[in-house]
Amino acid sequence: MNRTKLDLTGLRCPLPALKTRKALKPLRTGDQLEVHCTDPLSVIDIPNLIRETGDKVEITERSEQRIVFLIEKTNGAAEA
Repeated sequence: MNRTKLDLTGLRCPLPALKTRKALKPLRTGDQLEVHCTDPLSVIDIPNLIRETGDKVEITERSEQRIVFLIEKTNGAAEA
């Protein structure tokens, strides 16, 4: 299991979701992606993206300055 950090601070919608989708593609099942965002809309966009891909997501930090998501790559059954 590998963990990759993706720093998307300063980017505005829709870039955090688009860059998260791109970063997830090469990951293997069980790998984790730690995503750091500052866009308040990412708390809606990224969980919706993960629902589409079938992976697992949790918000590990949420403050006025940043939001951190921890995404675990799964088999992606919802992507079909």
